Amino acid sequence: MHRIIGLAVAAMLVSSNGVASVTVAGEIPGGFGEEMVQRGPGMDVTALLTSARGAPPMICALAAQSVRRWGWGGDWNDAPATPLRAIVSAVNDQLSLNSGKLPAEDIERLMSGLASDDACVRELSVRILGTQRDDEPVSRGLIVRLANNDASLREVAALGLGFIEPESAIDPLIRSLRDATPGVRANSAWALGRIEDGRALRPIVSLFSDESAMVREAAIVAAGHMESTATVAALIRVVRQDNAPNVRRVAAWALGNIESREAVQELSRALAQDADARVREMSAWALGNIEDRSGTSALSSAARSDADDRVRETAVWALAQIEDGTSLEVLGQIVGSDRSSRVRGTAAWAIGQLDGRGMRAPAGLLRALKDDSEDTRVKAAWALGELGDVNALPAIREALRTEQTQQVQRALIRALMESGGRSEADLTALLNSSDPRVREAAVRGLAGKNSFNPWPWPQPRPRPFP
Repeated sequence: MHRIIGLAVAAMLVSSNGVASVTVAGEIPGGFGEEMVQRGPGMDVTALLTSARGAPPMICALAAQSVRRWGWGGDWNDAPATPLRAIVSAVNDQLSLNSGKLPAEDIERLMSGLASDDACVRELSVRILGTQRDDEPVSRGLIVRLANNDASLREVAALGLGFIEPESAIDPLIRSLRDATPGVRANSAWALGRIEDGRALRPIVSLFSDESAMVREAAIVAAGHMESTATVAALIRVVRQDNAPNVRRVAAWALGNIESREAVQELSRALAQDADARVREMSAWALGNIEDRSGTSALSSAARSDADDRVRETAVWALAQIEDGTSLEVLGQIVGSDRSSRVRGTAAWAIGQLDGRGMRAPAGLLRALKDDSEDTRVKAAWALGELGDVNALPAIREALRTEQTQQVQRALIRALMESGGRSEADLTALLNSSDPRVREAAVRGLAGKNSFNPWPWPQPRPRPFP
């Protein structure tokens, strides 16, 4: 049984909201699926494989389904021939995990499983019950268990109510916010945040000073999802005073999600001074989501000089969200000199987001056309197309003479056309190219802006969320 639990835990470490979390050495390619891979703590592959050996197939199938990556064509679970395909089919068809109502006898077994002394059984039971969102007996059974003498049963019952979100659970969950067990209080706050009923807001805010960091974090996330401006003052105090970095981080997220302009000053202070990079990263994200120009100075400083690559990249992204044209110079410096290609690429994308048609292209953006990173080059070329600066034509032409990558070539041709490079010499060189892809891109460019988009469409990586 320890092996089964280990397998489930290892699989959960691999997956976070359906996105693989791996240790990245070097740069990540710029494609859609690859951009969704986030930097994070490496999984213990040895522990994962050791736990998997000999595990019951049904349990292994459930764990395997959590290891996926989403993309344009769906997730990995639609693959036609996998080692466990028969068992995975049974999970989907017999247990009806994705849709449909479970038989009453299975509901009863799962309810009994909530009281098991085995953590794996409790975890699977509550998650399968959580698929039964419109089942009144399930809601009623979980509410009854929320008052049980067993703390572990109350904890898992609150978790299940968060999965199915029944309005009938609001008052019992509010009462459970005063439970003596931190896990019950945390799960109850989390569940109420998912239900999003205003009656729970004040009791949830009262947990911002709970002795347990886990409870404070859950309560703040719940308040952030409720998006009430009444919580702003309390959230600002948390960002300023809480001793747990994770709690400060989610408080910054909540302020950004609420889009509180009153929080810009405190978020700017946290971005400049907080000792934890995760807090600074989320503060930068929040400032970008609020889109108030008074945060530009703090973001510019962080984008130039923060020691953490993720903080600098998020600050660059935030500057693009604010769309303050005065950021052009700072972004130009970053795209031409930052040590991280991720930051340089996002800075190039940000320049294109500034609505700077007619602005002079920064020297750093022109240098980025020769960047070692293909991702940075394609975003730099796209940004030059957005600026349409005729003075950039020599650099664009030079880059086209040496660029070998199709994606970058196409973006450069668009930049050439958008910057006025439609001379006979330019067009003759492109249309007579030995590369049919260049000729095709040139023809599309001649047909007009609306008929030609660069590939790939530049976007930054996913932003941080709690």
